[in-house]
Amino acid sequence: MAEKNGNAEASARPEFRMQKMYIKDLSFENPYAPEVFITPQKSEPKVELNLNLNNKKVDDDHWEVTLQITAKVVSKDEDKAMFILEVEHAAVFLLKNIPVEHLDMVLKVDCPTLLFPFTRQIVSQVSVDGGFSPFLMEPINFMALFQNAKKQREAQS
Repeated sequence: MAEKNGNAEASARPEFRMQKMYIKDLSFENPYAPEVFITPQKSEPKVELNLNLNNKKVDDDHWEVTLQITAKVVSKDEDKAMFILEVEHAAVFLLKNIPVEHLDMVLKVDCPTLLFPFTRQIVSQVSVDGGFSPFLMEPINFMALFQNAKKQREAQS
């Protein structure tokens, strides 16, 4: 009987792991090439960065978490886009026996925290391949974003 209880406890143990990572969409635009490389920049470019986080249930134990990032780097001198980069980077996560009260935080904090360093590397490499210096995004504190969004929802209620 102890064996059966041990197996039941083991099967009810929460499981969390990334199973597959992939690029769903990737776009890089260099609208003013080659002039952008010839004209020297007198000041640091302006960066507009947008981040969206989405998730959807795939089946009983699997969720897809997607980071959508749009980066527009604009020359301050001429107010022209040096490059525009859009990436939709996703991963499938196994989330088994995760208590319902923790699921939202796992999907919005733990999953993107695991995925983001790889997304950051993709963005950096694509900017280099586009002829620019590496575009290094600052690390993102997904826990702080989650807590701020939670506070805003509570304030609106």
